[in-house]
Amino acid sequence: MAWKKLGQIFNPNEHKIEWLKSHAMMPLPIVLNDRIRVYFTGRHNDGMSRVAFIDFVKENPTKILSDVSKPLLEVGTPGTFDDCGTVGTKVLKRNDSIYLYYNGYNVRNTVPWSNSIGLAVSNDGGTFFEKMFLGPILDRDPHEPYFAISPEIIEHDDILHMFYTSGTGWLNINDKREPIYDIKYATSTDGIKWERNYKACVPQNTIEECVARPTVVLEGEMLKMWFTFRGSRDFRDGTDSYRLGYAEANITSPTEWVRKDELIGINLGPEEYDNLMQAYPAVLDVGEKRYLFYNGNGFGYNGICLAVWE
Repeated sequence: MAWKKLGQIFNPNEHKIEWLKSHAMMPLPIVLNDRIRVYFTGRHNDGMSRVAFIDFVKENPTKILSDVSKPLLEVGTPGTFDDCGTVGTKVLKRNDSIYLYYNGYNVRNTVPWSNSIGLAVSNDGGTFFEKMFLGPILDRDPHEPYFAISPEIIEHDDILHMFYTSGTGWLNINDKREPIYDIKYATSTDGIKWERNYKACVPQNTIEECVARPTVVLEGEMLKMWFTFRGSRDFRDGTDSYRLGYAEANITSPTEWVRKDELIGINLGPEEYDNLMQAYPAVLDVGEKRYLFYNGNGFGYNGICLAVWE
């Protein structure tokens, strides 16, 4: 069993979109009645990141159904947690609404940036979103001093289970500060207030490895997670660049994951769009098919890639 690549289904550099300068990173697919909508984060002409979406044919998600939307979330007012950009990380259907969890970030002096998790909501089926709060719903705290970002959320027995990227420090690499991080766990009943246990779910294999951006599927009692990991020395399209990993756990022990990267079922290249990097996976089941949306080279610079499990 392996992922069969279906190609690069959207390249922002091939479309003339007034506000979209580059990138379609962090694909977030969701099934609507007659289409697959994929939210993503693009770079605006001002250099800041904003969230948008593009629709694909439900029966054949290699075919584009709509134009790219306008940005859904503007950057925050000066001094707020998202005044330098927004990065979409999870879309979640909740009752009659759709929640959009996103990273808001600020540029800093001692390190390049500071991130935390914000929340916006759509009450029209996922076309227009409004921020629920001006501040973050999950941020640094006394036990998590660096950052908490990029959540994946599943619901089971009326409990929301969050698997998110947690900062464990900053390294000085060639006189530049680079973040390191693992995946941690939190729970909620309303999707807004979260209880953390601060335990690493998918820990780093080495002190310099970064583990992030989980996507989780529950099959019976088994949790299946696809995630992305990299090194810290040469990770911008180099030998330490992002790869895709895989892990399993039981829903009764959602912090006890076993890494099984050898079962990932997808390799770099030989296609030019992902011959150096594979990052930010998102798994979506549509009928009897399971799709993998992800980014290739350049952290999503060249757009959204797709594979199907067979």
